[in-house]
Amino acid sequence: MSYKKQVEDHLALSTCCCSHRFQDGYTMLEWMAGLGFKQVELSHGISINLVPGIMQAVEDGVINISSVHNFCPLPFGISSPMPNIFKPTSASKREISIWKRYTEETIKFSRKMGSSKVVLHSGSAWFFFQSPLFKFMNWIEKNEIKESELKDNQEFRKIRDKTIARVKRASKSRYPILNESFQSIEECAKDHRVQLGIENREGITELPIDADHSEFVKSFAQGSPISYWHDTGHAEIKALYGLLDHKQRLLDMKSHTIGFHLHDVSESGDDHQEMGTGIIDFEMISRFIDKDKHAIVLELSPKLSDDAIKRSKDFILNYLK
Repeated sequence: MSYKKQVEDHLALSTCCCSHRFQDGYTMLEWMAGLGFKQVELSHGISINLVPGIMQAVEDGVINISSVHNFCPLPFGISSPMPNIFKPTSASKREISIWKRYTEETIKFSRKMGSSKVVLHSGSAWFFFQSPLFKFMNWIEKNEIKESELKDNQEFRKIRDKTIARVKRASKSRYPILNESFQSIEECAKDHRVQLGIENREGITELPIDADHSEFVKSFAQGSPISYWHDTGHAEIKALYGLLDHKQRLLDMKSHTIGFHLHDVSESGDDHQEMGTGIIDFEMISRFIDKDKHAIVLELSPKLSDDAIKRSKDFILNYLK
């Protein structure tokens, strides 16, 4: 088997692009296999009614599960994707308990589906009064500045730095809670031989903040199931804000990375776009991807056509050869 064929067999498509369309999980996975994928990631929009069909399709060998995104299946009473509905940074012990319960259910479901990798979000800073995120995003929307020029704009840098300063202050009380929350699920992950990937996020108030992300992931003891999950679109958005260097983040986290979410970012800053149509340097990113070590997942917008998904697949395969 050629190396390119091996990579193609390893490449996965996230169900985030399609789970809302289907009432039957078997039919959904057959459709994804029909696009040429041998692997899928079960994302955070999998309703409980899709699960029987998914389990049967996996048992029948229709497709394999590369990874699972918390929460999966959807928590009871939730009918649409809400990966941040319960936060591991909450001051509410009840919410933390619910987060732990559903996260551990995701871990167990992942192993049941034959997957050893789970993607996690990490909560956010909390503000008693209005979050600075609103003012930050409103400024971007009101000012007609190209996303690629934001970090060089003096006024933008001023509001960005002011926002980050507020987030830093607000996050101080949340990091101990976040650390304790992740420690509380380590045993379950170890028992089920599942790695947990803390995903880098695009939201400016989400934790860990970019300046702390690498240190936070590396703070867990050697042998911990907690690792890093790299999202190309989220990292590129933060690079546009001047909050990180995309290549440097990949270098810093190289030995801790267990998977990738691959998607492009348009010139206007929209992520989950067709790969090769935006501004991300996938030639650079491909140098950090190891098919034998990483889950490689296309995480594409549900607005994209079947042809756009196929083009994205062909595009990244040209770099992963």
